[in-house]
Amino acid sequence: MAHERTDSYVKDSTSIFQYYKKLGENAMAQCPDSGLVALIDPESNSIGIIVKHLAGNMRSRWTDFLTSDGEKSNRNRDAEFEEPPKNRMETLDSWDGGRKSVFTALEASSDADLPKTVKIRGEEHSVMQAINRQIAHYCYHVGQIVFLAKHFTGANWKPLTVPKSKSKEFNADVAAGKKSQR
Repeated sequence: MAHERTDSYVKDSTSIFQYYKKLGENAMAQCPDSGLVALIDPESNSIGIIVKHLAGNMRSRWTDFLTSDGEKSNRNRDAEFEEPPKNRMETLDSWDGGRKSVFTALEASSDADLPKTVKIRGEEHSVMQAINRQIAHYCYHVGQIVFLAKHFTGANWKPLTVPKSKSKEFNADVAAGKKSQR
């Protein structure tokens, strides 16, 4: 995704969410099906569980974003960490459903909404604070997904960003317009 200069916080935030969506999708695409449900230890979460949690969080936070508390009464956060999706299709459907909530809410928002107050678990946030909170949360979990996907893909892993020891070549390609900086 090409970086686009903007003075719109909402537009830039949307771009960041899209970037991390694509990063997670590209990691999961490389991961074998078994890796989507595998655990690296009994206390860890699988990629499928992380996706299920993210989807639940996204639906809760972004449904009626400007008008209701971001922690919906019908959300069962604890259940998000039980029973992973059964297969790749279910994992990706969950991923897409959660992300749809994010992008629908952001499309309906503008920079004029930034000083408004929204609540998450009863705590007041400006819209900008709420967006920042979600960006940080999603980046944290997408990093986990990338780590796990890389682990379970092993030697077949293809870098999602600048490959090791290839910064000079990558930067030259960016300067020549052959690659995006993001």
